[in-house]
Amino acid sequence: MATVLLVRHGRTTANAAGVLAGWTDGVELDEVGRAQAESLRARLAGLRVERVVSSPLLRCRQTADAVRDATGQHMTLDDRLGEARYGDWTGRRLADLARTRLWRAVQEHASSVVFPGPEGEAMAHMQARAVASVREHDRAVSGSGGDRAVWVAVSHGDVIKAILADALGLHLDSFQRIVVDPASVSVVRYTERRPFVVRMNDTGGPLASLRGRGRRRRASDAPVGGGAGES
Repeated sequence: MATVLLVRHGRTTANAAGVLAGWTDGVELDEVGRAQAESLRARLAGLRVERVVSSPLLRCRQTADAVRDATGQHMTLDDRLGEARYGDWTGRRLADLARTRLWRAVQEHASSVVFPGPEGEAMAHMQARAVASVREHDRAVSGSGGDRAVWVAVSHGDVIKAILADALGLHLDSFQRIVVDPASVSVVRYTERRPFVVRMNDTGGPLASLRGRGRRRRASDAPVGGGAGES
């Protein structure tokens, strides 16, 4: 089967402000995020890519533009790679959400979580539709490009973490153990027997940034939505 590069969008204005963007219209890359997208363009230059698929949200489309420019491929939009639908949590500050009871469930029992409000989505549903999308596109790319084909899916932090958890054989309740920073690349190769996780959270940056990770106030909690990454 083919190999998929799971690319998270670059840092956004909402990431920098500590706000959960969800499906809010018009949330775009900030100055750091645009620089990350340009760096991603340079990293992908020269790699033969068969397909570029993106979440329809602006921040992903802006990141996918850099991928498209580097690879010469058209962009296909797929709602199934869109952000989790956080319902009434959308637009709220992460610091405020961290004081709610539901936050703890998101951290420890994600499979039980349904976000509040009429637009709220179950996290298990988010994982199921994202994995279905990736596997469907992967089969199509393998059929047209062969087992050595490479394609790119541009999506969101929680969505990519859920896809990686599935590929690793982890229960969704453990997906918060995975870190997916803005503009990072994670690589999965699907085969008939099992997926192989080739790379995770590769930002191409210096390893010195690992030294200070986890020193925030709630050091054991994962930021819902994926957070803003390391400064």
